[in-house]
Amino acid sequence: MNVKNLLGFCLLFAMAGGWLSPVSADHRHTHEHEKWKDEFWDGPCRVKREYDHGDYKEEVKCPDGHGAYWRPGRWKDQYWEHGCRVKIDAKHDEFKKEVKCDHDDD
Repeated sequence: MNVKNLLGFCLLFAMAGGWLSPVSADHRHTHEHEKWKDEFWDGPCRVKREYDHGDYKEEVKCPDGHGAYWRPGRWKDQYWEHGCRVKIDAKHDEFKKEVKCDHDDD
């Protein structure tokens, strides 16, 4: 494995750790009735994050795919995590993640 591949591999895991931790942290520490939005640049990519009453959305757009940390190509994924439905829609220059949790309004 050459140095570029090793560096890319390490960078991918570091970014994935940062990408996964906000969702877990939000659902553990945020009250259901809170709302917040955050927009910032991560290198060449524009990141938007939104939390609204227990639901979380993240959108990352990278011009021409430069700086994209997700696997290449267009793909979708759905799974359950901590009782919440997670949907991911990714393509060359855009990554969207949506986490929806069922709320008991009893």
